[in-house]
Amino acid sequence: MRFQQITAASKILSSHLPRMRRPNASRQVSSVASALKNSPIFRTMGLIGGKWVEAYDHHTLQVNNPANGELITEIPFMGTLETNDAISAASEAFKSWSKLTAAERSKYLRNWYDLIMAHKEELGQIITLEQGKPLKEALGEVNYGASFIEFFAEEAKRVYGDIIPTPLGDRRLFVLKQPVGVVGAVTPWNFPLAMITRKVGPALACGCTVVVKPSELTPLTALAAAELALQAGIPPGVLNVVMGNAPKIGDALLASPQVRKITFTGSTAVGKKLMAGAADTVKRVSLELGGNAPCIVFDDADLDVAVKGALAAKFRNSGQTCVCANRIIVQEGIYEKFAEAFSKAVQNLQVGDGFAEGVTQGPLINESAVQKVESFLQDALSKGAKVILGGKRHSLGMTFYEPTIVTGVGCDMLLASEEVFGPVAPLLRFKTEEEAIQIANNTKAGLAAYLFTKNVQRTWRVSEALEYGLVGINEGIISTEVAPFGGIKQSGLGREGSKYGLDEYLEVKYVCLGDMNRT
Repeated sequence: MRFQQITAASKILSSHLPRMRRPNASRQVSSVASALKNSPIFRTMGLIGGKWVEAYDHHTLQVNNPANGELITEIPFMGTLETNDAISAASEAFKSWSKLTAAERSKYLRNWYDLIMAHKEELGQIITLEQGKPLKEALGEVNYGASFIEFFAEEAKRVYGDIIPTPLGDRRLFVLKQPVGVVGAVTPWNFPLAMITRKVGPALACGCTVVVKPSELTPLTALAAAELALQAGIPPGVLNVVMGNAPKIGDALLASPQVRKITFTGSTAVGKKLMAGAADTVKRVSLELGGNAPCIVFDDADLDVAVKGALAAKFRNSGQTCVCANRIIVQEGIYEKFAEAFSKAVQNLQVGDGFAEGVTQGPLINESAVQKVESFLQDALSKGAKVILGGKRHSLGMTFYEPTIVTGVGCDMLLASEEVFGPVAPLLRFKTEEEAIQIANNTKAGLAAYLFTKNVQRTWRVSEALEYGLVGINEGIISTEVAPFGGIKQSGLGREGSKYGLDEYLEVKYVCLGDMNRT
C-alpha cells in the first residue's frame, strides 16, 4: 500500500478514533480515596528527624487528582527553616548510621523492601490517585521501585576497598570507600516512588542520610514510603521529607555545607541551576535530566517486534517518561507498513481514569503539560507535518489527550528537537544507516535510544555509534535495577541502579601506613 493510501485511510480512521469509552469510575475513585485516607501509610505532613510536622507557618498546598481535578488532601508548604532542620536531623543521624556495619544497614533496607511489597496495592493506588497513571502501571512502578531497595540491601555488603602493592617495603597502602555524608534528593512527579528508591536505596546502603524533596504534584507516595521506612526501623533522621516552596528548599540544600551531595531527576534547565548552585560548597552532583530518545526502525526489522517495542517505549505513562521514544525514525522501505501497523496498535489504546478497567492511558499531569503538547503539534503542522491519528484533547476533558501519530516530521520541528513529554509519536523517514545515526545524534540530549533490526552486525555498529547512555535493541522497556541508568551530553551526570550506582554515594580514601619494619 502506498503512503498516500495509508494517510487517506488513517484520516478516515482518525475521525472515529480513539475508539475509547468514557470510563464511569468516579464512584470507584471516591471509594479508593476514602479508604486510603484511613490507611496507616497515608501521611500528609513532612518528616523531620522521625517526627511528622506541619509547615512552621501553617501554610498548605493542595494535592489534586489529575484525572478529575478533585482535591485529594493538603500538604505543608515548607521552605528554608524546615529544610535546614531536616538537614540538621540528617547530619546528626549520619554520625550513628554511617557507623553501622553494612550487614546492619542491609537488614533495615530489607525490612523496608518487605513492607513496601506488603503494601503494594495501597502504594499503587496512591500513585494512580495523585499521578494519574493506570493502576496496573502504578503497581508495576511499585515492583520496580521496591527492586532498588532489595538490590541495594544486598549490595550494601559488597562495598569493597583495595590493597595497593607498595613501592617501599616499610609501608602498606590501602583504599577505603566511605559514605559521602548528607544527601539532598530532588525527585520528579512522573515516577513518585521509583525515583526516590533509586536514590535513597544506594545512599542508605552506603551509610549516607537523606533529605528528600518530592514533587509538590505527587508528594503522597513519598510520604507513604517514608512511613514504611520508619516502620522498618530505619532510625529517625536517616530519611527526611520536605516539600512546598521548591526554590527555597533547593536553595537551602545548595547553601548548606552539611549537604555533601545533590541527586536530581528532572528537567535539564533545573539541573543546570542545581549544578551551578552546588559549586559554592563544591558538592557532588548526580543529574538525570531530559531526553530526546530516538527509536530507529530499519528495513530489516521484525515489524511486529518493532511496533510492540515502539508502542511501549512511546506511550508508557502517556508519554511522560524521560526515556520515552521522542522520535520514531523509520527507514523508507518499511515506513508505510510501519505507519499502518503502528496506527492500528495505537488506536486500541484506551484512555481514561487509571482506576477504570482496561485503561492504558491516563491523563497528563496538568494543564501546562497539555498546552506544551498542543504547541509542539501546532508547530509541526505549520511546517508541513500531518496528523494521521488523534491530534487533539480527548472528549473526557480535563488533561486527557488522544494518543497521536504525526507523519512527515522534519528535524526542524519542535517534535523532533525537544522533548514533548506527552502521547504524541512523530514519524521521521531516513534512507541509510549513516543518516539514521546522524538524525539520532543531532540533539543535546543523550539519555536513551532504541533500534530495531535483525542484522547482528548492525546492532553492534549502531549501538556503539549512538551517543546515549542507554540503548535498547529490539526492546522498548529497558530500565532495570541491575543495570546502570543515566545519560551523557546534557542528559546528565552519573549513574543510578546497579553496582555503579553505589559509587555515586561513596568517597575514596587512600591510606598510607608507614614504619611497618620498625621493631
